[in-house]
Amino acid sequence: MRVGIVCPYSWDMPGGVKQHIDDLTQALIAQGHEVSVIAPASDDDELPPYVTGAGRALPVPYNGSVARMSFGFLSAARVRRWINEGDFDVLHIHEPLIPSLGVLACWAASGPIVATFHASFNRSRAIAIAEPLLRSALEKLHGRIAVSDAARTSLVEQFGGDTVLIPNGVTVSRFVEAEPLDGWGPDGTTLGFLGRMDEPRKGLPILLEAMERIPDAKLLIAGPGEVKIPKSIRDRVTLLGMVSEADKIRAYHSVDVFVAPNTGGESFGIVLAEAMASGATVLASDIPAFRRVLGEGQAGALFVNGDPESLAEEARALLADPERRAKLSAEALVAVRKYDWSTVARDVVRVYETVTAGAGRVVEDL
Repeated sequence: MRVGIVCPYSWDMPGGVKQHIDDLTQALIAQGHEVSVIAPASDDDELPPYVTGAGRALPVPYNGSVARMSFGFLSAARVRRWINEGDFDVLHIHEPLIPSLGVLACWAASGPIVATFHASFNRSRAIAIAEPLLRSALEKLHGRIAVSDAARTSLVEQFGGDTVLIPNGVTVSRFVEAEPLDGWGPDGTTLGFLGRMDEPRKGLPILLEAMERIPDAKLLIAGPGEVKIPKSIRDRVTLLGMVSEADKIRAYHSVDVFVAPNTGGESFGIVLAEAMASGATVLASDIPAFRRVLGEGQAGALFVNGDPESLAEEARALLADPERRAKLSAEALVAVRKYDWSTVARDVVRVYETVTAGAGRVVEDL
């Protein structure tokens, strides 16, 4: 099957949706499908052979974050050319409700079209104003996938219709074994954080405040952005900045407890799945998406969202109890298997097969 996948976010920036698309693409290729991806990217960016650049991305505030997207005449022209030249059996658009390539692809194509919705969202004035345009794009869809109950509920409540739930995936085998970073290693005192440091909803300030209450702990932080570390804990905090994929995996293996203090806006929690696959003990805020991934606390510990004292109390208890950490880690390794891409990609292909049965190919909508 020839599959065209539309990525809404800049290919050169880390992020859950982009990683999802890259991993799905590689899983589909491994299963024998031909895949082409189009994504926001400058002409001089180094891209994998299966990715086509749609033009330079611009920063746009979205869902409590700042995403880099493409939307304009150049991008629209490149999307149309890519569709014309692709001869796709199915077009798979990610996040078709945001002002990026997904909307452009919906407008430009007809035929078997599937969309995946990653984010949960609330009714807003912006959505109400844009609803006629958004509906014109959604009407083109033959299949809809949501990565979480939260994302599916948002979509159904706002726009109606049926949506299949297929969770995010993680390539479990990639994370299972790795050497800790030089000078690091689980030693009963190390907490870890991975994410954009200056993005409020990732919750790093809550973790830094909690560190004041965990005097014997060290904190290893990886991710882009800048953050001000309080002087009182500066000698116990190490900033790695943005790391390679290999070093990210090594970082998961370098900590005793991986902390996800996100305050909201998460529909799944790919960092949790990665940490679980790495065998790390997970401590996460009790937002609905994280509770679901962690089996309501069976595969990882939970603390009260936004509460540094609750985070500190749970972290202290975990660091003092290696047997509990080992039990949670073992439960996590079992639980994360259902998110392995070998399983998730097959579920996605079933959706492709449903929408392409008896249908023609994807063509430009003139």
